[in-house]
Amino acid sequence: MPADNTRGNNTCLVTGGAGFIGSAISGALADAFDNVVAVDNLHPQVHATTDRPDSLDGRVRLVVADVAEAQTWDELLSEVAPDVVVHLAAETGTGQSLSESTRHSRVNVVGTTQMLDAFHRTGKLPRRIVLTSSRAVYGEGAWRRDGELFYPGPRSRSMLERGVWDFHDSSPTAMDASLVEPRPASVYAATKLAQEQLLTLWADAHGVQPAIVRLQNVYGPGQSLNNPYTGIVSLFCRIAKRGDSIPLYEDGEVRRDFVLIDDVASAVVAATLSDEVWEHPLDIGSGEVQTIATAAAVIAERYGAPEPHVTGQFRHGDVRHAWADVARARQVLGWSPRYDLRAGIDRLGAWIDEQLD
Repeated sequence: MPADNTRGNNTCLVTGGAGFIGSAISGALADAFDNVVAVDNLHPQVHATTDRPDSLDGRVRLVVADVAEAQTWDELLSEVAPDVVVHLAAETGTGQSLSESTRHSRVNVVGTTQMLDAFHRTGKLPRRIVLTSSRAVYGEGAWRRDGELFYPGPRSRSMLERGVWDFHDSSPTAMDASLVEPRPASVYAATKLAQEQLLTLWADAHGVQPAIVRLQNVYGPGQSLNNPYTGIVSLFCRIAKRGDSIPLYEDGEVRRDFVLIDDVASAVVAATLSDEVWEHPLDIGSGEVQTIATAAAVIAERYGAPEPHVTGQFRHGDVRHAWADVARARQVLGWSPRYDLRAGIDRLGAWIDEQLD
């Protein structure tokens, strides 16, 4: 059902609330709740300074603290009794998680269990916890051969070295939590799936509503430009802006679902305020699928840059194709994506130009 945007919903607590998504949803949450509290450690990989972000709505109270520390929660819950929690706090670098597994596990897994333990310890159980998960939990996802779904698993290094990008005689399918099983292929993905499972089990035992949204490739104004793990759309924009040709890995035909932050924010807010939640995670994307070659071409055209070029390079562990079936999110949340790729790139490009110029 559509979200109820009326005030008087008590307190909303947002972990990672000063980040990219947290700032984007802060105004809508401040409109809907009497009080909004954001807890964030302002990590330097995301935040260039320790100053309060200008993009965070002024009505939101910011608490600078570490969600993986029990003391953070004891102090916070001594003052706050949240009706709804939006759990955004997470380390998100897929490749980085292979070399910094402890850091990712500490924030994503221990940060979640510290939060849940504190709710139980203090007796301050929220009515609902919204978790932003990731399409990474699907890994390579499900493919179809002769009409049957199968799970090929990660592509082998030997496949990639031979330039065999796809699985023989097979076609990929959209990511749909009601149909496709999660098969994590990175430490980051494993920690996000662990978050989902921990929250679901704990919430069921405590009578709390879990609402899980799995996000595709999020981009847009407000993205950290000093974080190397923020995604390829902003990277492509910066390459094209300086007049260079955008390099395309593999054959350029990698498919992705690039979803603008505005659409992600409206989906997260809808999951926060909706009258009902669904038993499965909801997949959030743009409603369309693009190749990276298409995205790069649109960006190059915007900046008058040379045509993108295929390099044949690859990153072992990268998923070949990923996009969401958003039908269930439309049905349950009364939400729909509004921005196509070209409109989203125009918004991001204008913002990057303003930041860098």
